[in-house]
Amino acid sequence: MQLLDLIKEQYKIISIIGMSKNAGKTTTLNEIITEAYEEDIPIGISSIGRDGESLDIVTETEKPKIWVSENTYVATAQSLLLLSDANVEIMMTTNYRTPLGEVVIGKVRSAGYIQLAGPQTLKEMKKVSEDMLNLGAKFVIIDGSLDRKSQAAPAISDATILATGAAISRDLNRVVEETLHTISLLRLKKVEDKYENILKSLLEESTIAIVDEDFKIERLKYKTALGKGREISEHIKENSRYLLIPGSLVKSTISELLSSTHHYKNLTIAVSDGTKIFIPPKDYLHFLKMGLKLEVVYPINLIGVTVNPYSPYGYYFEPEELLKKMKSYIKDIPVIDIMIGG
Repeated sequence: MQLLDLIKEQYKIISIIGMSKNAGKTTTLNEIITEAYEEDIPIGISSIGRDGESLDIVTETEKPKIWVSENTYVATAQSLLLLSDANVEIMMTTNYRTPLGEVVIGKVRSAGYIQLAGPQTLKEMKKVSEDMLNLGAKFVIIDGSLDRKSQAAPAISDATILATGAAISRDLNRVVEETLHTISLLRLKKVEDKYENILKSLLEESTIAIVDEDFKIERLKYKTALGKGREISEHIKENSRYLLIPGSLVKSTISELLSSTHHYKNLTIAVSDGTKIFIPPKDYLHFLKMGLKLEVVYPINLIGVTVNPYSPYGYYFEPEELLKKMKSYIKDIPVIDIMIGG
């Protein structure tokens, strides 16, 4: 199976998110670009954050460059076009600013390597993606940067591919464990239909709030849930049904909530989507056993997982062993080795 088979004629905006730095996002992107070129399908690409540099400035290891074929649409900072091998015709400007200058949309006239630095917000990225579709791209791929899983948000993409691999750990079992944990978070179920519109509205307000069984809303004054678990628990009552946390949900907040009130057993914590949850696997399982319930306002459509057996830090797994082990646990979506295929 090819990556292109997961996408073409099904989805318009697809995000690639990585389990960690160097997990294989750029290699996954390059594979999709190559497959689309071979089938003469024009696509659009962009990035939240900068990508495509030849050297990782944090680890000082070599990174795969982004190669673009003719007729590919790109959204990137105009200054980076001067650093690209590809010949790109600017089709439109966007007025969206980045630290590297204004984002422009161009069409590749001759193939080569390119660097990407797209819009800084989800709203801007959504608009730029729609612009590339209107210009002629059949679909758009959004690549992210270190720890920027926000590009998976359904607000801007209607399908997501998760990249994982040896860069996560030298321990193959840990790589599998961390990947399965991330998948479980990305695929959390949606909030109940009867509460959905209320929670969406509160999410737009960026308000921490509690909704009870009679749909009454209590908006809390806290700007963030971090360090406020005990204070929030004081507002949770027996008839409370949803606690909405619009930002990130971390281990310490959950620990404080569960230790401060017994009413949490009737409560479901709602977040925007699974990318907003940052709880280690063992702690997450412990919380679930205690009765924690988590749901999302916007579910994520995870359509595939790519695995990279090679780490830029000088070690690797046997490709067949990694692929086989991942497939033994992940059975309902395709798992593809981006280095050897299959």
